[in-house]
Amino acid sequence: MTGKKDLYEVLGVTRNASDEEIKKAYRALAMKYHPDRNVGDEQAAAKFKEAAEAYAVLSDPEKRSLYDRYGHAGLEGAGMPDMADVESIFEHFGDLFSDFFGGGRRRPRGPRPGENIQVRLEIDLVEAARGVRKKITIPRKEICDECRGNGCKRGAQPVACRQCHGRGVVLLSQGFFRIQQTCRGCGGSGVVITDPCPKCRGWGKMDVQRTLDLDLPAGVFDGFTFAVHGEGSAGAPGGPRGDLICEVRVREHPLLQRDGDHLYCRVPITFSQAALGGEVLIPTLEGTVTYQLPAGLQSGELVSLPGKGMPNLRTGRRGDLKVQVIVETPRTLSKRQEELFRQLAELDNKHVTPQRKSFFEKVKEFFKPEHEHHG
Repeated sequence: MTGKKDLYEVLGVTRNASDEEIKKAYRALAMKYHPDRNVGDEQAAAKFKEAAEAYAVLSDPEKRSLYDRYGHAGLEGAGMPDMADVESIFEHFGDLFSDFFGGGRRRPRGPRPGENIQVRLEIDLVEAARGVRKKITIPRKEICDECRGNGCKRGAQPVACRQCHGRGVVLLSQGFFRIQQTCRGCGGSGVVITDPCPKCRGWGKMDVQRTLDLDLPAGVFDGFTFAVHGEGSAGAPGGPRGDLICEVRVREHPLLQRDGDHLYCRVPITFSQAALGGEVLIPTLEGTVTYQLPAGLQSGELVSLPGKGMPNLRTGRRGDLKVQVIVETPRTLSKRQEELFRQLAELDNKHVTPQRKSFFEKVKEFFKPEHEHHG
């Protein structure tokens, strides 16, 4: 294993995470730090490798059990896969990338596929609860309709690169070693364009704006990522399109906070409402509702409104709205209010509740002189 980081922290999951949660977390990290989307970024490649190593352990029940009991020391000699480089990671986990990257780097021979496009969709909490259709416009590359993708002026054709003789690679000698590198003359294509297309200037593709509607399901959460296959940039002539990768960001609500399928909010109440009960207005995703508070509520106590939370993305079943009541102390009092509070204070001293009595008895016992404790 590389380093001694906690494997659960690497994937961003708890120690009691399910297999599906571990797999989901790994796929999100793999997509974020995938080398094809972070070309030349060594830090991203390291994080990609680190996530793969963590998943190799936590996805295997036997290795996960050893790690939970003994930490990294328990994995020594446990038959860990060789993760020395990124290529071995693709060999080991190629099936996990198929949904997002067409099966990792093992592309079939043929025209090069188009690049993926990543977008971020911002919605509010109400839209996340109800589901929403979003119209977006994305820039993507299309095959030039003038030269049909070959980059040449009509009637002309690409010619073989003189530097690599059409192979796309060149061999460089360094001492006893011979290194194969991509040809700089043609960029690896093996051909050069001597008479470029006037419309695309020899690139073979054009930048266009594509507008489409995306349907987000009810219950979508912040950070949810999905792929729209075939809506990325065009590939080489005859090659498949890339995908559109969409990440959802849910804006914070001013009153409601989400935790899984449940929603939480804080509602201020008065002393009299806490003691006697009464009606209060509570904000929900559908507007305010009237709720009858029970008598005797304590500040910070939670009351629950079943079915007023967020819908589960998979089942559609709604969570609850958890309301924390906060008893507010008035900062200013009218003369009448002050009179009543003084009367109440006198009654409190004369009629001590069992809870207060028990508390004050404990205080007195704690501050007794030491000789009285041992009497």
